[in-house]
Amino acid sequence: MQKNSGCLWMLAGFGLCLGFLLVLGLVFTASMGNMNTVVKASAPKFEEAIVLDAKPYKDSTGKEVKDTDAKIAVIYLRGIITSSEPGALGPSMVDDLKIQLEQAATDDKVKAVVLYVDSPGGEVTASDSIYNAVKKVRDGAKKPVVVYMGSLAASGGYYVSCGGTFLMANETTLTGSIGVIMQSMKYHELMSKIGVETITFKSGQFKDMLSGSREMTQEERDYVQKMVMDTYGKFVGIVARERKLNEDELRHGLADGRVISGKDALAAKLINATGEVEDAYAKAMALANVKAASIIRYESPFKFGKFLRLLGQSEKSSVEINVTKALLPKVDAGRMYFLPSSYAP
Repeated sequence: MQKNSGCLWMLAGFGLCLGFLLVLGLVFTASMGNMNTVVKASAPKFEEAIVLDAKPYKDSTGKEVKDTDAKIAVIYLRGIITSSEPGALGPSMVDDLKIQLEQAATDDKVKAVVLYVDSPGGEVTASDSIYNAVKKVRDGAKKPVVVYMGSLAASGGYYVSCGGTFLMANETTLTGSIGVIMQSMKYHELMSKIGVETITFKSGQFKDMLSGSREMTQEERDYVQKMVMDTYGKFVGIVARERKLNEDELRHGLADGRVISGKDALAAKLINATGEVEDAYAKAMALANVKAASIIRYESPFKFGKFLRLLGQSEKSSVEINVTKALLPKVDAGRMYFLPSSYAP
């Protein structure tokens, strides 16, 4: 009996190995066959996962209705907003968010979007790109976008949030920080102490204006400050327009870079309401005029190539711990950010 059982296990193991090799062969054959073939790439698409099933409700006749095709899509914006962070389907995390927003906008069954923001902000251009993508769902697809702010929705996180139809936060959420920051490091005095000198050849007077190897001129300071203030002006203008606030009062009040709580943000009309994420789901359904809907989120589909890379990485015995990266975001000197000052280099 034991001998027969051992044979069965050997046959099962052999079958699994054979199946794995067969899949590898098919993948290799397909890739070789497509080398000389021009294939039109289909638009990338995320898979759906159910967060909450639609709750049954009673129709006008009093009959309980359980089944509904309506969906509310929850899209998550977490961490630093940057185009340098790789995406799951797109080239960057910014592209991933835009793909998800477009997917929700073009899906007739998705009646509204809940954008869950938990971010301190990030790059100016990346934040503006996501803000415009959110507006496209709201104004182009005519679908309500309820923004729910998690622990932090500051600076660029608030900038993106302004594209929503209805803004909600917890009373303890940190938000606001309306402003722009740009920094560079000055190290020429240190270099002079150790006898190191930088020799620069440049095509114009402003080409090395953020170099730390020398003092900035007043002209350079004025030039950089104007760029920062122009970008700040756009930020304040968006907040004033979207939240229907007086721009001049904003400039001389809350829009000085300060971070405020969700409770204070409600009093200042930077948001519409406070509550929990379940309240955001309910508000999205109410704005979409649906009595019941499934709450879904988007997930990246399984990729066989990624699975093989993970298998290869699992063979590595070394462990790398980057304390700086773990504690601080990747912020490049000389680039403008919508970030609280505590996140700047």
